[in-house]
Amino acid sequence: SATVASRISWFSRTEAVRTALTLTQELETTFERIRVERMADVPILNSMVRVEAVGFEPHHPDFIGVLVTPWFMNLMLVPEDPDAAAGELPGETRLCSFPAGDFEFIAGFEHGLGHYCMCSLFSPMFDFADHDAAVATAEAVMAGIMTPDEATAEDAAGVSERPMSRRELFRQLAGSSSA
Repeated sequence: SATVASRISWFSRTEAVRTALTLTQELETTFERIRVERMADVPILNSMVRVEAVGFEPHHPDFIGVLVTPWFMNLMLVPEDPDAAAGELPGETRLCSFPAGDFEFIAGFEHGLGHYCMCSLFSPMFDFADHDAAVATAEAVMAGIMTPDEATAEDAAGVSERPMSRRELFRQLAGSSSA
């Protein structure tokens, strides 16, 4: 009957929604597999850095957080529903707004994870002496993107200043937390 079908479909959809914990596990499992299978002999790996998903939190309809790997650190948007397509094909870009400003993300797809969008922060990862320094930077990035950019706030108040670029923001955050 139609009622049974709608209950089953609703139940299945409810079961498919991620939590921050399940997403963290999916990201770490997927990118650890990539490290072992595809990146093992690539010379840009920083052997002092491990794969870790840092600070993932809801940013509906996605989760936002930072993925640290031995070869990159990316700000990631991952749909709460693993069956949802990001709306873009892999390689396409979209602009996302946060209190710190607008950031360009590139769509991607990985088996075991599904669709996601990423914003490159660091690559390669040789600026980091160890894993703790990389994680501290990732945590600072998460705090930083949720804090209004002072230059943008001054522009809105009528003060004409050049806003800080994304790269300048992340370099500044990395300098304060990896030292």
